[in-house]
Amino acid sequence: MTSACCRSAKGPRVGALASPGLALLLSLTAHCSSPRAEGVLQGGLDVSEVDPWARANAALLQDFWCQPAGQLPREQLSALLRSLASQHVPLQAWQLSCLANLASQLSLQDDFALHPPDLLLFYNLSQVREANCRAFTRRAAQGNTELLANLPDQRVALRHTALACLGGPHLQLSASDLGLLGVLVCDMDASSIVTADSHVLQNLLRCPRLSTSQQTAFNTLLASGRTQLGTPGSWNLEGLQALGPLATYISPHLWEQVQEAVGLDFFRSMVAACRVGHLSQSDARRFVTSFLESKASSVSSRPKRGTGRSCIRGNITAATLQDDLFLVHYDCAQLESCLGNRVLSANLDPLLQHPLPAECQRVVKAKLTQIYPHGVPEDQLHLITSLVYLYSCAEIGQWNITSGDTVVALLASDVALENQTEAVLQRFLDHNGMVTGALLLAIGGSRLCWMSPRQIYTIQPSEFRLAGAPDLSSCPQSRKNVLFAKAREAFSNTSTTADYYRLMRPYLGGAPMEELQHLAQANISMDIDTFTNLNPHVLQCLSVGSVTTLLGQNVGDLQKARSHPTVSSWLRSLNRSALGELGLDTNLASATPAQTTRRLSSTTCPVSHLATPSRQSGNINAASTSGSPPVNLAYLSLSVALPSSLLWLLLLGHLQAQCGMIMQHQDPGHCRQL
Repeated sequence: MTSACCRSAKGPRVGALASPGLALLLSLTAHCSSPRAEGVLQGGLDVSEVDPWARANAALLQDFWCQPAGQLPREQLSALLRSLASQHVPLQAWQLSCLANLASQLSLQDDFALHPPDLLLFYNLSQVREANCRAFTRRAAQGNTELLANLPDQRVALRHTALACLGGPHLQLSASDLGLLGVLVCDMDASSIVTADSHVLQNLLRCPRLSTSQQTAFNTLLASGRTQLGTPGSWNLEGLQALGPLATYISPHLWEQVQEAVGLDFFRSMVAACRVGHLSQSDARRFVTSFLESKASSVSSRPKRGTGRSCIRGNITAATLQDDLFLVHYDCAQLESCLGNRVLSANLDPLLQHPLPAECQRVVKAKLTQIYPHGVPEDQLHLITSLVYLYSCAEIGQWNITSGDTVVALLASDVALENQTEAVLQRFLDHNGMVTGALLLAIGGSRLCWMSPRQIYTIQPSEFRLAGAPDLSSCPQSRKNVLFAKAREAFSNTSTTADYYRLMRPYLGGAPMEELQHLAQANISMDIDTFTNLNPHVLQCLSVGSVTTLLGQNVGDLQKARSHPTVSSWLRSLNRSALGELGLDTNLASATPAQTTRRLSSTTCPVSHLATPSRQSGNINAASTSGSPPVNLAYLSLSVALPSSLLWLLLLGHLQAQCGMIMQHQDPGHCRQL
């Protein structure tokens, strides 16, 4: 948090910095500084009044920041972990990795049953006791393994640990094994799925997606008849619906074997689910494409491509489009022949509520081009979001985009291609639009990666403060560099290194060497998730000592990410001695010993030409100097009673100390005036 909390509510920067977490902290500051609140804290805690309020705001714990929690005693950190679990607070990988290290340092891992499942995924698996192996695995298998995207070795180790709990790899996973493995089955190979007990379908339901080989294994298992559905010829509607999104992976070959009435009933239910938003367009389209492919051979109405095409099924009307079996009756060729432009323009929305296969989408786009030769009108753009990916940048250049709502409609979905972002935003900017923090939040931070440098430079620095913490991991390095420079412009006047790092963390993938060296000297303890997204070329310029200091308490996480391309490249440049210092496998060393104490000259590395901003404290974990007011012990009592608001009260004490430092070295009125 920044020292803006010490400022008057009328100060110029409070509004600009106000995140939900900061707003909560400000309200706590006001509450705890009032005479009545002082009496409560000194004379005893009125839990009945404050606790319900704290529980109502527990969702704000997702703004959790790890460094202040590092100052907590063991009991308070334990309370925080239990609160995160009981309130089901969703944390991100960068938060979980450092929190797991704090828990390990204070020997809290044995309390894993009370901790969030997602947190267990990041724990040091070598510290899991053999007696706890099965219970630990069962709890961890309830987590989201996608959070380990930047820790490939941890993900592999987790799977190996789970199999070790079962006594080693099994030729056939039993129902009991599958109950233990949970979501970890999503990382199993195809052969394990084919031979597993039929309960494996429950595990696969938790997978965010199936690989091509897993899809093949899934269909092989269904074809065998060993599942509760039986053989495809005996499938019924209830059994298919129980498959949930897994049904979208059923192959055309299996659909051919399903009774026609059952298949059509299920088709209706899937289209209806898509229309009301219970099934994503992409999942529904995968199902429809596969299902219709199975029926293609029996559809006699499909004319040959070329001349002589005619409408056999009858002209499409508004009533026709209300039928959930519309796509069964009208293939893409018949859609082209039977859909008139007048009906299309009047019924675009109900038509596009159907999960049209790609070929049918191209038919609709071609007809829209006939209707609107000079570009789709803005009021229609909101309706064609599922078609956006088909439009070229030149075609987008014909659109009139005057509203931020239109930009959100086009870009917030996962349909628009990344390289269409610049074209859509340019049409908005051409009509005097502004890229605001609220707009960036709405369309997703990753869209920043595909804005042109010129568009990025038009964003006002104040808007970066309102844009949250965008995920820029998918950005090209050149764009990361531009975004870093722009963010640094926005945050360079931040008063402390701690606050500066908190705001700049999402943008550090474009940081030059001197910036990382400055942060290392400030002991910020960078999390491994942020580290893996640094510029690989810049990382090559850092010594082992600099990296060790930069990561601080999180340096052990290099072991969990050693196969990540960015980390692996750096590790291969080290000699055996340096790898030994890091506690890593010395076989990773390069054939030619690298100089680990003297890396590449800074002249060969990307550097910043901006002046390093002056900040009050280099070490964000250092205790306050003399003259700073001590943290009231009542805050720790309050944090035990109110674990859901523990972090914010901790930060309150931390910020009081920050203000104390400012008051000692400057005019006492300065902190109040900030």
